[in-house]
Amino acid sequence: MSLRAAFMFVAPEADPQIHRAIVQTPEVDVTTVAVRDYAEAERMAVALADEGMVALELCAGFGAEGLARVKKAVAGRIPVGA
Repeated sequence: MSLRAAFMFVAPEADPQIHRAIVQTPEVDVTTVAVRDYAEAERMAVALADEGMVALELCAGFGAEGLARVKKAVAGRIPVGA
């Protein structure tokens, strides 16, 4: 079984149900997801944790505020980095 991780970035016209891709390697599967704003990022981070992701990396564009909001949303369920 592969390690499952995710990468998230903000794009104003994004729809995370459509603007999503998965890169699979023998050891790691990375799901990349675009979200419209921080509020959507919070919801998507919880959904990604529910899907079994073990780590979430945020684009640097999230800044300190976005990182803090997403970390609070997942409440320690998965590590969140930037």
